[in-house]
Amino acid sequence: MKLLLLNPNTTQAVTDAVLVAARAVARPGTELKAVTGRFGPVVIGSRAENALAQHSVLQLAAEHAHDCDAVVLAVSLDTGLWACRELLKVPVTGMTEAGLLAGCSVATRIGLITYGRRMGPLYREIAEGYGLASRLAGIATLDLTPQQTFSEPQAVRDAVLTAARQLVQHEGAEAVLLAGAAMAAMAADLQPEVDVPLLDGVACAVALAEAHVSLKFPKARSGSVSGTGGREVRGVSPELANLFAQRP
Repeated sequence: MKLLLLNPNTTQAVTDAVLVAARAVARPGTELKAVTGRFGPVVIGSRAENALAQHSVLQLAAEHAHDCDAVVLAVSLDTGLWACRELLKVPVTGMTEAGLLAGCSVATRIGLITYGRRMGPLYREIAEGYGLASRLAGIATLDLTPQQTFSEPQAVRDAVLTAARQLVQHEGAEAVLLAGAAMAAMAADLQPEVDVPLLDGVACAVALAEAHVSLKFPKARSGSVSGTGGREVRGVSPELANLFAQRP
C-alpha cells in the first residue's frame, strides 16, 4: 500500500512533521510519500490563502497521485478535498475530517485547537460542512503562528496543553483534536498530561486511508463526487490539464 501525503503549504518543516506523525501509525509495509507545495502560501492563515492552496493541492495530486493507493491531505483545512475526490480514482482523506470522525467514535463532545484567532470560524464552517458542528465542544485558537512550532516549540507546546485543559475543564470536551498540520506528532507527546484523548489529524487520516484501501470501496459512478467525465481547462500545467481530461 502506498499513501501520498499532500501538503500544499510551501513550508518543508510542516511536511516533515506530517511524515513523522504518519510513520508512527502506518501499518507495516505501508509506503509513505510526502510532497510539499511549490507555490502559494507559506502556511495557510486565511480564506484567500486557502483559495490559492486549492490550486496547489490539485497540481500536486496531478503530479504524484497516479502511482498511489490513496491520498491524505496533510493540510488542516482539508483544502481541495471534494475536488480531489471528483478528479482522482483513489480514496482521498482530509486530516480534520478524519480527526473529527475519530473523535465522534470516542467522545460525545470534541474540542478543537488551532493557530490564529481569525481561523476559528473557518474550522467551525468545516465541521458544519461535515454535519458535525453539534459535536464541537469549543474551538481554542492560539495566539501563535504555525512557524513558531519550529522556532519556539516549548511555547507552542505549553499553549496547546493549556488550551486542551481549558476545553476539557470549561467546555466539557471529551476528546481534543489538534487541528494544524504543524502540530502533527504533538498529540502523542502531550497525551500523558491530558485526561481525554488527544487526536492527531494526520494519524487519524492515515489510519482511515489504509482502511479505505483495504475495504476497496468503488468510486461513485454518479452524483457530485463521481468523475467529471472529462473537462477542458486552460492555462494550467499539462499534468493538471490531463487530470481534468480523464474520463471514468
